[in-house]
Amino acid sequence: MTSGHVQSAGARLAFRVDGEAGRPWLLLSNSLAADHRMWDDQIAMLTRTHRVLRYDTRGHGASDAPAGPYDFAMLVADMVALLDHVGAGRADMMGLSLGGMTALGLGLAHPARCGTLIVCDARADAPAPFVASWDDRIAAIAAGGMAAILEGTLARWFTPTCPAGVRARAAEMILTTPVAGYAGCAAALKGLDYLRHLPGMSPPVRYLGGAEDMGAPRAAMEAMAAATPDAQAVFLPGLAHIPNMEDPAAFEAAVAPWLRDAAARP
Repeated sequence: MTSGHVQSAGARLAFRVDGEAGRPWLLLSNSLAADHRMWDDQIAMLTRTHRVLRYDTRGHGASDAPAGPYDFAMLVADMVALLDHVGAGRADMMGLSLGGMTALGLGLAHPARCGTLIVCDARADAPAPFVASWDDRIAAIAAGGMAAILEGTLARWFTPTCPAGVRARAAEMILTTPVAGYAGCAAALKGLDYLRHLPGMSPPVRYLGGAEDMGAPRAAMEAMAAATPDAQAVFLPGLAHIPNMEDPAAFEAAVAPWLRDAAARP
């Protein structure tokens, strides 16, 4: 394991690398209000086929949280800076929620840098109710800090049967997310506009969602898959927005075949 920081557009981004040199790169991107630790349960599986680069999205974890607003062009540029820093000319990608949306942006803007994209629990457009929900959350944290949205976020992320230990791990990440970072990334989400561009996507895309996810509903992800050339979509029953933490075994069973296929590509 190695770790460090890379400078990108006014922010120092914290990153970590796991796995053997010489294997294909896999870049992981976290959800809003989480950090690179949300992938801890998957690292043993992922490093069987890949060298794994994960990072804290700007405004999260140990990365800087400059004043926003942020946009997806900025978040995509952060991904490029990370790949350049470790010398990865091309990488497979896996992102969840905000991270999955950023992976779509990278695939559209820099297809030559991308292998397979695994996009989890994400959407590609910003209808009016979606935008209004972010306005409400930005106002809530401005008034009461991250604690103001803790219970609502956990209720969206997990089903009622989620183990208490998983909820506690998630709560710690949520509460330690800087308000400026959350608000900056939420502003990016309000401008999400990738759906109309998905027919031009050239890297292969695999969509994965929790069947009970209300933040990235199944219908929205099915529309994304229908718009994306040669895409596949799988939905995990009984899981919500953060399935990799709530049921690592089910999540890994779904993504492992895609990762094996990705690693075998020239």
